[in-house]
Formats: sequence, structure tokens, C-alpha cells
Amino acid sequence: MTEPVDYRSTLNLPDSAFPMRGDLPKREPAWVKTWNEEGLYKKLRDARAGQPLFVLHDGPPYANGKLHIGHALNKVLKDMIVKSKQLAGFDAQYIPGWDCHGLPIENAIEKLHGRNLSRDDMQAKSRAYATEQIDQQREDFKRLGVLGDWERPYKTMNPANEAGQIRAFKRVIERGFVYRGLKPVYWCFDCGSSLAEFEIEYADKKSDTLDVAFESNDAAGLAKAFGLSALPAGKQAFAVIWTTTAWTIPANQALNAHPELEYALVDTPKGVLLLGASLVEKCLERFGLTGAVLATAKGEALRGQVFRHPLYDLPDSGNEYSYKRLSPLYLADYVSDGDGTGIVHSSPAYGVDDFNSCIANGLKYDQILNPVLGNGVYDAELPLFGGQHIWKACANVIDTLREHGRLMATVGITHSYPHCWRHKTPVIYRAAAQWFIRMDEGAGVFTQDKAPKTLRQLALDAIEQTSFYPENGRSRLRDMIANRPDWCISRQRSWGVPVPFFLHKDSGELHPRTMEILDQAADIVEQGGIEAWSRVTVEDILGTADAPSYTKSTDILEVWFDSGSTFQHVLRGSHKDAYAVPPFHAEGPEADLYLEGHDQHRGWFHSSLLLGCALYDRAPYRGLLTHGFATDGQGRKMSKSLGNTVEPQTITTKMGAEIVRLWVASTDYSGDLNIDDKILARVVDTYRRVRNTLKFLLANVSDFDPAKDAVPAEQLLEIDRYALARAAQLQADILAHYKVYEFHPVVSKLQVYCSEDLGAFYLDVLKDRLYTTAANSKARRSAQTALWQITQAMLRWMAPFLSFTAEEAWAVLGAEGKTPEATKLSIFLDGYSTFAAPDEALLAKWARIRAVREAVNKNIETLRAAGQVGASLQAEVTLTVPAEEFAILSSLGEDLKFVFITSAITLVAGGAQSISVAASNNVKCERCWHYRADVGTDAAHPTLCGRCTSNLYGAGEARKFA
Repeated sequence: MTEPVDYRSTLNLPDSAFPMRGDLPKREPAWVKTWNEEGLYKKLRDARAGQPLFVLHDGPPYANGKLHIGHALNKVLKDMIVKSKQLAGFDAQYIPGWDCHGLPIENAIEKLHGRNLSRDDMQAKSRAYATEQIDQQREDFKRLGVLGDWERPYKTMNPANEAGQIRAFKRVIERGFVYRGLKPVYWCFDCGSSLAEFEIEYADKKSDTLDVAFESNDAAGLAKAFGLSALPAGKQAFAVIWTTTAWTIPANQALNAHPELEYALVDTPKGVLLLGASLVEKCLERFGLTGAVLATAKGEALRGQVFRHPLYDLPDSGNEYSYKRLSPLYLADYVSDGDGTGIVHSSPAYGVDDFNSCIANGLKYDQILNPVLGNGVYDAELPLFGGQHIWKACANVIDTLREHGRLMATVGITHSYPHCWRHKTPVIYRAAAQWFIRMDEGAGVFTQDKAPKTLRQLALDAIEQTSFYPENGRSRLRDMIANRPDWCISRQRSWGVPVPFFLHKDSGELHPRTMEILDQAADIVEQGGIEAWSRVTVEDILGTADAPSYTKSTDILEVWFDSGSTFQHVLRGSHKDAYAVPPFHAEGPEADLYLEGHDQHRGWFHSSLLLGCALYDRAPYRGLLTHGFATDGQGRKMSKSLGNTVEPQTITTKMGAEIVRLWVASTDYSGDLNIDDKILARVVDTYRRVRNTLKFLLANVSDFDPAKDAVPAEQLLEIDRYALARAAQLQADILAHYKVYEFHPVVSKLQVYCSEDLGAFYLDVLKDRLYTTAANSKARRSAQTALWQITQAMLRWMAPFLSFTAEEAWAVLGAEGKTPEATKLSIFLDGYSTFAAPDEALLAKWARIRAVREAVNKNIETLRAAGQVGASLQAEVTLTVPAEEFAILSSLGEDLKFVFITSAITLVAGGAQSISVAASNNVKCERCWHYRADVGTDAAHPTLCGRCTSNLYGAGEARKFA
């Protein structure tokens, strides 16, 4: 008797060094280490030397605190774009950056060391703190698989960049955009400084409304304005205003009415009241009064009327804040009769409209009352309320007005109010002498090369030349630019780039050598940082003759000027060597893409646009991409109080950075991106399916040497040619998505491809040919040729987002000698695969075949569920199809049964499609599991079918199509 043969050992069962389990938290750090030690980023640059540049300029994260999930989302998205461009053949630089100056770092230092530090001490401690924060954040970014020039990032606190900012500032001055002015600007008491428009967010605030009566200083003149000979005997006359800011009443200096609105004089038990005619009924109801309208007149008739401050009757305090002052009534178009009383009170220090109206009517800058100090406390000289914080003083103001008979009504309301986006505390408008960049026409200081249009016009034009991803960002940014006020660029802090001005002590004018001094300051800062400028004295710069007459400005440029000007002193300054290749614009930097969260329409995108236009008459970017925020699974903003925060460090430790990356890639970033444990579990499941597909592919090409085993394209079996055509079709789709920075469709299509095109069809059909035909047969090598090309392509498709996994699989191929030596270290040294143009006729043919196959499978599954057949190979199918489909299916000949994975299939040309499935009466081959009539015809191998004995011991079966 012969020994039984283990036919399983005769199968070409796949194997691979690529493990089924990702074990990502353990394996990923090794890849980060390899990339660092091998200097991968430098090798990537060398590999693309001389190729077209792709410039994604990094919006610098703030160097304060550990990374949160929003940081991870942003950096991974940037990394995916840069890697997709690298694979597309571009020299895709990525210079990471950090925003290092500004208030949050000063706040951190004050918490650690107290609030009374000298400027020098604050700057030294801030620089050290920012350096420490950057080192921590950099390691977390690298752990996420982000490739970049981590050894040479840009930092806004680098002396070269600080100096570059001063030079950019000088250029903005030369072009006529900078001026100094006293005007109300947003002021945060916690910051102790002015705020830019970008730094404001709106939130609800509780306030008390109040209607306040201002007594007429000339009752007879008021009556005459309304065509009356006199007012009712013994009656006082009052203009009534309505406001939500009780704290501004002590600084009132005027009233405003609209020239075209109708106003009424109303006789009431409390006097004759001046009110908007359309609001009389509402006002009287609010005041709890009855009254009769004596006369009406247009606001224009009120020109020249004068009223007394509500606290006019108090004793004269003898200082500038005395309430014994008059409030002239001005006419202004901003007044409305939508609510209130139709009359607005003006404290010009605390409102832009108030300020403009008062200045236009002749009030001098030095006459503007500004009793609120930078910390929110009233000047001690202010009668009644001096030394009180304005928010606490509101109740006292209301009580005082009530005591003096000037409070008509008060009601508590909740309304939308501007808040500091850092401290989340309410801000005010406060007049301060500041440096501004003007949006519209005006004369700038030291103008030498006036811009051809206003900054607003230049910026609006530039927006139309910019691509937006998504497109709705265009209107958002355009609306902000169209309506924004002048940009206040000075701050009263220590940790920032100086405004290197010297101001005359008497006139406030800049020193005549200011432009020369700016160059000198930039040189000093470039050598020793902003600290070196802090140590410079007035005498050092101006000499002993001028020094006594000038003071050195202690203002700094606000942090949005820092980050907004980085395109200038990074792309064309500290890192210009990286961007020296055409087609980068010689006349000025213009990045291909800026990418940040959608809040940066009012932040970095906004400030960069204004400075790009101020310097070069155009935006510093060709495209703007915005993404949403990371929110919890219910779409709520993350906060510690809700306990719904998700930390990227926790995910990478437990699941791996690939899961963070795949979450980013698989989510539509145009809206907010939800994340929680359930969502991450689904991402993990997606990852496993992709990895399982990779495992199968790699295992089945493990003994394939493309150099000697590849089958020429024209000799490939038809289904293999179809698989390659389908891969080519998919690659075209994927690269089209990558071109417009879309990732979630790529992930979705890759999932479908793995599960349906490969798992449920091609690989399913292929297993028999791969496992049962002779190892070196043309049939098997044809399948492996297709699988090899698909594997190569698929690794490149997924590499931008599943970078670690793609590198791991690439290393397996490299270890087998199947990747070029020049790209053995990293898949990113290679490029996307090249496919022949997909054969549309072949794709259409096999789409029909797959549709029929799906219908047959459903019938087989019905019998399996009923227990009438086991595996599909036990089924024999009789298939009746229309003539056209008969021609397609019959063209596959004997190979058709392999496509349907049945042991036999009979085709009948007929009318409508019908399917008949029955269990085979034949014997199952021990090796290939097909049910065939010829099992046992070879006495030497009684359990094998004829094709298996031929594949093992004869010439091998012939496959033509599948």
C-alpha cells in the first residue's frame, strides 16, 4: 500500500512576513525612529530636487500647552496633503512653524512667576517657556506620523523672523497704510490690551437696560424747534435715551438723533419727553406713564439743541470729569427707531459710532473723556464711582440715576455681546492711541510707494483670485473684509516684536529718521532678538541732542501681525533656500495652500491676506482650505467640564496614530468632525478590513519576483486584465480627489474596493487559481502579476493617511527585494503607480458578468440557508439569460464556473433571466474541493479530480479567462 498523500501541502498556500495584527502602538514609534535616524525628510527633498514645488505654508500653532485633538486633526490633514503631493511627483516641502509671542504665554509666565516682572525678565522667561512647549509639541506631532523639517522649523520668535517682521512693517508704512489714531478699539481687561477684530467672539451676557432722561438746557428753544410757542407751564423737558451699558453714562458727552426720523414731544406727568414718534406708545408703557403728543418734527429740526448730563445737578467736582457739563444733540445716520427711544447717548471713548459722530461735529481728541482705566476700573477722579470696576459699578450708576430722578425705566435682559476669545470675558470699546493699518483712503506716515488701491479693494480683488476648499469660504472671508474696520496692530505688552518708534514728547510726532531707525532696529533684533531692542536706550539711537525730546515706544505689534507676515520672512527669508525653485514667484511669496480651521477666516487667513495685499497687492496664497472643529459624538464642543474631551496621546497609546489619521481621512472635514469611543471603534474596524486585504495581497505575491515572473500585459488572463483596468479606474478617481484635497471619498472608495471589488469578487475568484494551479504556471503568474500591480498601487493610495501601515508593507516588499534600492527606505521616495488607460469595453463586459454572478449567488445562498447545499462549489447552476448576456457569459467557456465559484454551470440562451440551482451528485475533490465526475479516474490518486492530477503531475490545466 502506498502512503496517503497530504494534498494540502501541495497547495500554494499564501504566507507573508506582514502580520495580521497591526499592534500599532508598539510598531509605530519604531517607524518614527527610523525616519529620524535615516534622515527621511532630507532624502525626500533630494528625491524631488528640481521637480515642481508644492508649497503648503504652515499656519503656526501656538506654543502653549500640550496638543489637543484639534491640533492632531489639523496637522494630520496637512501631512496627508503634502504626502499625496510628494507621491504625485512634486517637491512638496513641509516646514512646520510655531506662533511664539503674545498674551497666552505672558499669562502663563504671570501665573508661574507673578505679575510684576520687568520687561527683560518677562521676555527671557517667555522665550524659555515657548522653547519648552515647542519641544513637547514637536514630539507629539512626529508621533502622529507627520513628516516635515522638524530639525529646522520656523518660529516667530527666531531673531531672523522677528527682524523680518519689522522689515515687513516698514514696507507696510512705505505703502501708505499705517497711521496713529485715537479711536475706540476692543479692549480686554484681562489682557490689559487692545484686541483685534479677529480676537472677538460673541456670547450671551446679562445686562440691565436703562432709559435715562437728559434735561433740556433750553426748553424754549426745544419748543420752538417743534413749532410751539412754549411748553406747558411748569413742565421740564427731557430727551430720553435707552442703553444697555450703564457704565458709559458717566462719560456721556453728546446725544444723537437721525435727521430723517420723526420725533415727538410728549406731555407726561414727569415732564415733556422727547422720543421717537414711532416709539411713543412702547416707551410710555415701559415708563408706566400716560401722555399726549404735543407736536412732531423731523430730527433735522433738533440740530443745535443742547441737554444737560443726567447728573448735572451734582456739585461741580472741579476736574475734567465733572458732571456739570452739557450734551449737544448731533444728527447721525446710525440712529434707528427699531427699539429704544430713537435717541442715542454718546460716550465717544466707548463706541465707534459715538466717536465718529463727536469728532465729525468738532470735538477734539483731547476733549474726549476716558475715565475707564486699562484694568476696567474707573479713574479715582471720577465723581461717585471712582475706583470701582465698571461691571460692579453698573448697579450704582442705576441707583444714582434713580435717586436723582433721571431713571425712567430699567429691565434686565440677556443679549449677544462681544467677548475676548482667550479669556471668554466681556470686552468694551475703549479709546486709546494706537497704531492702525487703514482699510480705506487716507494719508499714511512716511509714504514712499503708495499702493494702487485701498487695502480693502486689494483684498476683495485677491479673494476673487483665490481657490476655496470648500467654496463657501469665499463669501465668508469676503463679507468680513468688506465690513471690517481699520486694523489696530499695536499692543501694550512685553512679549512681542517691538513697534520701534520714537515719539516727540510734546507733539507726539514720529522722529524724522523713523524709516532709517526701522532698518537699524531690524538689524539689532536680527543679531540679538527682541531682547536686544528692549535694552536699547533713546540715547543709543537718537544721540544726546534729540534724546531729551523723544520717548521710546513700548508697544509691540500684535500677534496676528506675527503670524500674518510669516509668508514674507519664512518663505522669502529664513527658509528661502527651500523655495528657490521656479515656478515659485520671484516677485513675492505665494503659497499653493493655507490650511486651518474655519475660525481662521477672521484670524490667520484674514491677517495674512491683508499683509499680502499691503506688501504685494495680492494674497500670499493661491488656495484656502478650511476644516471644522473636533466635536464629541453628539456634535458638542469639547470641554473638561462636560468630560467629553478626547486626547490624541491617549488614542495613539491605546490604538495607534493610524487610527487618528484614519479618523481624519474618513471624515468630511468641511463640517465639524465628531469623535468618541464608538466612532473610533468603527475606524478600527475599517482599519482591520484594509489590513486584512493587504495581508492577503502580500501573502499571495510573496513568491513572485516581478523581474522574472511577470506575465506581459497582452498575455494576462482576461479577468486579470479586468482587475487592472478596475484598479486604473479607481486610481484615476483617487488622484482626482487628492488633487482637490478630498480624503473621505478616497477612504470610502478604498473600503468598497477592498470589500467588494477584491474581497467579494476578484480575490474570491482568484483563490482557486492561486492555490491549485502549478506554482510557476502561467495561470498563477498571471494572477500574481495583477496582484503585484494592485498591491503596489494600493499602498500608494493609502500612504498619505495610513502612512505607518504603508511603510510597514513596503518594508516587507523591500526585504523580499521587490522595491527599487533607491526607494527601499520609504514608499514616499516613490510615486503613484502607472497604469495603462482602462479598457472601457472590458470594464463594461465584466460589470455585466458581476451583476449576473450576484444574482446567482443570492439563489445559492437561499439553498444554503435551507441546508440543501454547503459551499457554493457544491452547487450546479443552470442559467437562462437573454441573448446579449449569453454571448458575454459564453465567451468565458469552461472558465465561467470559476467566476461563479460553482462546480458546474450550464448556460441557456432564452428570454428573461432565470436561475436554477441544485446540489451536485458528483464527488468532492480532496484538494480543490470541486465536485467533479472525474474524481478518482487516476488510480494512483483516487481522491483527486483530473485537473488536480494534471496540475500536480501533468502539463497543468489551461486557463484563458479566469
